Amino acid sequence: MNNNDSKIRDIILFGFSDLEHFQVLLFTIFLFMYLFIVIGNVLILVLIVLEPNLQLPMYFFIGTLSCIEICYTAVTMPKMLADLLAEEKKTSFSGCLLQAYFLHVLGVAECYMLTIMAYDRYLAICKPLRYSTIMTTGLCIKLVIACLVWSLHCPIFEMILISRLPFCGPNQIKMFFCDFPPLIDLACSDTTILKKAESTMSSMIMVNFLCIILSYIKIIHDVQKIKSEFGRQKAFSTCGAHLIVVVLFFVSIGLMYIRIGKFYSLDYNRSVGVTFAVFIPLANPVIYGLRNQEIKTSLKKFVNFVNVKPLLTFG
Repeated sequence: MNNNDSKIRDIILFGFSDLEHFQVLLFTIFLFMYLFIVIGNVLILVLIVLEPNLQLPMYFFIGTLSCIEICYTAVTMPKMLADLLAEEKKTSFSGCLLQAYFLHVLGVAECYMLTIMAYDRYLAICKPLRYSTIMTTGLCIKLVIACLVWSLHCPIFEMILISRLPFCGPNQIKMFFCDFPPLIDLACSDTTILKKAESTMSSMIMVNFLCIILSYIKIIHDVQKIKSEFGRQKAFSTCGAHLIVVVLFFVSIGLMYIRIGKFYSLDYNRSVGVTFAVFIPLANPVIYGLRNQEIKTSLKKFVNFVNVKPLLTFG
């Protein structure tokens, strides 16, 4: 990484620096949220692996999404929690750039995984007779691998360009995690190409959102043709959780990266950052765990099994 000409060696994360009297409280709240995200997603993964009724493409993709959310929060939240209790809220330039890279990798992975899940729901509802022959186990694995490989390569070009920029100061970012746009703003040279690259990336992500919306328009149109009320409710219930996650994710992406002006207040950056890094990952176990009937049923069976097993062992 060629940043030897840069005068900046450390990046100060200014996200919560003005809330000195609330940092212990914030640490406690975010720690509980982080534990809930990890435990909730791990539990979803365990249920999907152990429960035969969940051995379906839809739940395979939900499990993959849970893995992505666990990794995503591991990139942002441990550092955020450590900084809340630290006097100096700083990180090395290389560490900051690496965090921004993995933030984008996992964000892109989630974007494409949500698109794949929309395609899965489209096939299940609009092409039910061909669904099992199209959405095979092999195709599911290939789609996930393609999603992850593309995600790993997607931000590399941008990261290399940023690493070669001269950074003369200042070295403060009004966020509690590192990201490409605020790093670009710290550079003391022309960053027009990089900003265009960032805009292109954001546009590509919003194309995915458009594809998902178009697929749901077709899904809603076909669901309306179902004569059975129960059939319509079941079709909508399988899509409802996914659609809520899609809206939350892409709205936060829009607030984060598609901005009209250059300068935004610390409160705005902090609010959007918390939504993007904490509340969106929190939504996955809540929505897919509490709203999904099959997962709730499997969870009850799992809890009953765990409670009964010690009694059988004792007996």
